[in-house]
Amino acid sequence: MSTTNSATAAWLTQEAFDRLKAELDHLSGPGRAEIVQKIEAARQEGDLKENGGYHAAKEEQGKIEARIRQLTALLRDAHVGEAPADDGIVEPGMIVEAKIAGDKETFLLGSREIAGDSDLDVFSEKSPLGAAIVGHKAGDKLSYTAPNGKDITVEIMSAKPYAG
Repeated sequence: MSTTNSATAAWLTQEAFDRLKAELDHLSGPGRAEIVQKIEAARQEGDLKENGGYHAAKEEQGKIEARIRQLTALLRDAHVGEAPADDGIVEPGMIVEAKIAGDKETFLLGSREIAGDSDLDVFSEKSPLGAAIVGHKAGDKLSYTAPNGKDITVEIMSAKPYAG
């Protein structure tokens, strides 16, 4: 279990951490072995310049290596723990219900990795919206400047711990 106070740390549930660790273990072991076998099999087919299977396998290898790097960094810097307190204060790991520019939205504040395969919208606490609402509570009204330069009003309706 790795915890850190770094500003780049993502908050993860224990379940999300375990799921991502299992994915990393698979990609680093059997996943790498499978792609090496695919590359070797494609290499046996002959001329590499015109070998679509070889190039596809090399591209897949690049994607796997990128995901391994992403997961390694995420898990190394992750703050793993219980869901935040159910005190209504917006922080990573909370399901936030808010009126954003007049539209009611419900989303998870934190890492996409926490939500897994759910169709829940996720906003990073480092995003302009996330940074603006952290520390606020139900009933708070505020505005923030979006990347396009527009001021956007936000009213926090509720904030509850994510129970994934």
